[in-house]
Amino acid sequence: MSKKPHHHARGDMAERARLEVTFDRPHLLGTLFGQYDQNLVAIENRLGVYIAARGNKLQIEGEAEAAARARDVMTGLYNRIVAGQEIDAGAVEAVIAMSSEPTLDGIIRHDVAEPPKVMIRTRKKTIVPRSSTQVTYMEALNRNDIIFALGPAGTGKTYLAVAQAVSQLITGSVDRLILSRPAVEAGERLGFLPGDMKDKVDPYLRPIYDALYDTLPAEQVERRIASGEIEIAPLAFMRGRTLANAFIVLDEAQNTTIAQMKMFLTRFGEGSRMVICGDPKQVDLPQPGVSGLADAVSRLGGVEGIAMVPFGVGDVVRHPVVGRIVQAYEGPDA
Repeated sequence: MSKKPHHHARGDMAERARLEVTFDRPHLLGTLFGQYDQNLVAIENRLGVYIAARGNKLQIEGEAEAAARARDVMTGLYNRIVAGQEIDAGAVEAVIAMSSEPTLDGIIRHDVAEPPKVMIRTRKKTIVPRSSTQVTYMEALNRNDIIFALGPAGTGKTYLAVAQAVSQLITGSVDRLILSRPAVEAGERLGFLPGDMKDKVDPYLRPIYDALYDTLPAEQVERRIASGEIEIAPLAFMRGRTLANAFIVLDEAQNTTIAQMKMFLTRFGEGSRMVICGDPKQVDLPQPGVSGLADAVSRLGGVEGIAMVPFGVGDVVRHPVVGRIVQAYEGPDA
């Protein structure tokens, strides 16, 4: 193992610690450290610690709290590798983020140390939660009839809903997927955009397509859309239908009116599951005070069979800079 240059830890005046972690399967350490030690470097840079490898041991130096977090993160990543899960830069960031609450006497927090028990299996990948709230959300997706996923962009609300929908379609527990968004545009009307209805709607449905292609082979996406098993449509197309044995996802739900939301929720039929994703703080309606999402949340909290999962800025799982952008706009409690 090559010796890396010393990274100066932050907070030299704070209480410092040197911790040691021993791993019982040395052959997994290459995967744990990452190509060119990129995982170690990421942890060092994010937590302001110095990590040195000695055989199957790691020495972690730094501010006591940061060193404890780094140890928790290394242990959590190692346990995920032992469980057969892939570790990429996103997984490293996610485990670092999940370790952010102070540890009590150095006790490793369970959701950091242990590989997640809940996961979504699709044809192309197995998806595991990347924040504590995603654990709650994925459990709700498994259990509840109607799920409201509320919070900022980048928290995985739509992606996980589509992945769960694909998983249930593959296993046959639903017959079809219906993926929808209200067609509200920033200052434009659909009529002024070129092309037919599909061309006009597609830009607004891009995140849904992206999640589909990430979880199903491309030819299956095309074939299932052609056969009607997967339907991607603006919200207006839901009117007058009862949707049985379907997995229905409504994205950007903050841009529904109260009447549209009521219409959508009452489409719910036998053997179906419905996920409503949206950010109550990002309303693009002409009159923001009449968002159907906020209205539904205020009416339906506590109703049996309905889960409300609130995401915060701490759950943003895109790039760390996205979380910082959201925080800059909306404050530390966003």
